[in-house]
Amino acid sequence: MATNIPVRHYLQFSDFSAQEYAYLLERSAFLKAKFKRYETWHPLHDRTLAMIFEKNSTRTRLSFEAGIHQLGGHAVFLSTKDTQLGRGEPVEDAAQVISRMTDIIMIRTFGQDIIERFAANSRVPVINGLTNEYHPCQVLADIFTFVEHRQSIAGKTVAWVGDANNMAYTWIQAAEILGFKVNFSAPEGYQLNDAMLSAAAKGHLTVYANPLDACRDVHLVTTDVWTSMGYEDENQARLKAFKNWMVTDEMMQVAHPDALFMHCLPAHRGEEVSASVIDGPQSVVWDEAENRLHVQKALMEFLLCGRQ
Repeated sequence: MATNIPVRHYLQFSDFSAQEYAYLLERSAFLKAKFKRYETWHPLHDRTLAMIFEKNSTRTRLSFEAGIHQLGGHAVFLSTKDTQLGRGEPVEDAAQVISRMTDIIMIRTFGQDIIERFAANSRVPVINGLTNEYHPCQVLADIFTFVEHRQSIAGKTVAWVGDANNMAYTWIQAAEILGFKVNFSAPEGYQLNDAMLSAAAKGHLTVYANPLDACRDVHLVTTDVWTSMGYEDENQARLKAFKNWMVTDEMMQVAHPDALFMHCLPAHRGEEVSASVIDGPQSVVWDEAENRLHVQKALMEFLLCGRQ
């Protein structure tokens, strides 16, 4: 096992190269196969993961907590409501303390600036479990799911139907690094922020006014809730604005015949996706949800042990 691994963080999808993602996808498959065969694999024996949550979570907490346990380590759950972080302790001070008592840290918070400041003061790897701007662990799981079902995503086209949120921006980063295209469609007033897009990423992006056009001949159709955490006050306005952006059977029918449907969950049937699509034969949402576990195990192993 490798030792003296330099401290690296995973704060957005662009933090790793295409070659590193090729390794992580391969390693995720290896670890998933061990999981399915009930084979013990403890490269992180006696290591401790700190999980810091400012936002509620089901899949993120479960997948990280179960994942570190399956790798032989332990998880410590920290909510900002129960710690000094919730009482105004500087992020920088918290990072110094927490990183001296643990081996790796996952944070699910609001602004990307918070996790960037934390990582800058951490002695151990920091993983983005979700911020307002990016959700790299979820997109890594989605790409692993695509590869499982359809092999390489390089050269393919992904349709994003819905809000310009953390998932959309992460998909666009992934397209630049892994060599595929993203068709984006959202209503007026909910478009992408040009300042968050690199010049290279724009070469992998096409914006459509009509969501049906965005789905034509694509290999994957994906969406998310219309109102992300932190934007609940806008819910009623968003329900009106996005009413024509529900992923429907018609959209899936104009996609490539082998197209898949994904949703990072939780889903609202009858809002961002019809029940017939998310519960239909092209949907792989349950594989997608499970794969958070496997890719995050590969990610933690990679950050702490390097390539195996």
